[in-house]
Amino acid sequence: MAGLFGTTPSTTTTANTVNTTGDTSRDVELTAPPEDSISDIHFSSKSEHLAVASWDKKVRIYEINSDGSSAGKALYEHDAPVLSVQWSGDGSKVASAGADKMAKLFDVATGQAQQVAAADEPIKSVRFCTPPGSSEMLITGSWDKKIRYWDLRTPNPVATVQLPERVYSMDVSQGLLVVGCAERHIQIFNLTNPTTVYKTAQSPLKWQTRIVKCFPDATGYVVGSVEGRCAIQHVEDKQQASNFSFKCHRETPASGSPTVYAINAVSFCPGYGTFSTAGADGTFHLWDKDAKHRLKGYPNVGGTIAATDFNRTGSIFAYAVSYDWSKGYSANTPQYPNKVMLHPMESDEAKPRSQQGLFKR
Repeated sequence: MAGLFGTTPSTTTTANTVNTTGDTSRDVELTAPPEDSISDIHFSSKSEHLAVASWDKKVRIYEINSDGSSAGKALYEHDAPVLSVQWSGDGSKVASAGADKMAKLFDVATGQAQQVAAADEPIKSVRFCTPPGSSEMLITGSWDKKIRYWDLRTPNPVATVQLPERVYSMDVSQGLLVVGCAERHIQIFNLTNPTTVYKTAQSPLKWQTRIVKCFPDATGYVVGSVEGRCAIQHVEDKQQASNFSFKCHRETPASGSPTVYAINAVSFCPGYGTFSTAGADGTFHLWDKDAKHRLKGYPNVGGTIAATDFNRTGSIFAYAVSYDWSKGYSANTPQYPNKVMLHPMESDEAKPRSQQGLFKR
């Protein structure tokens, strides 16, 4: 079978056997990666272009070819480490933000970047949204405990919302905005009324929230924490019975206590509704939340995985192997890997399984 990066090796299974061990042997390294730790990556929804944000204060944009090769197409700079990057819905612009307390907008057509937003503290996350009846807007979430909505045609925020704590993670899907804050606070917004908190929740996980990710159908969200656990949460009360959490990204020895790792990234595969988790243990996994089933687990890639994303068709899964500071400054040596890998997805790799499985709670 012809695969994205060449010939896909055939997989033979019996009717009662499913291979749950993933293969990374055909993964391809992105050309000319950043010079410092990678904080975020995001594919365009309109083309095969990947934006990469880094602690070297730069945002790089790459074009990905069908054979897995890549080429740098653009680069622009911030005044401090970049913490978040996001493509606009039409693929014409890239937004980024970071420790310089500002957000920038890069216009692909002109090759120019300009500041479009600011905060009182570093901006941890940027997301585009299109509230009903409005044009596309930018949302920034900052460590100053505020989210701000920006009409990119004007210099000041059109609205500012005070939050209970610093923003650690933020995501948008359709009309749903979910903000994960410090001290396990979760703030949920319905973008038909973007300045009013629709629901306030607390993460069901016991330790610090690392990542929140909205379901593609906007009915709920995934929470990942530093304790090697994920939680599947629904927005509406009538679906609360379907909420659950499960353990992942941990090593359990034959005797003694398990070693747990932070979950750094969650990404949904387009078309399927299945999702990936990736963490400080250097592995990534694919899950079917509806069947409560792990589809695939992949071997250690040689370093912590800091960020992930699927391309627009779900045929490529990109993951950044980069130091995430989970072991302090002493582990950040010059020899530590710093790269983005492109994993060609087989046609059924992220497909939901019909058989029911059980997560280990």
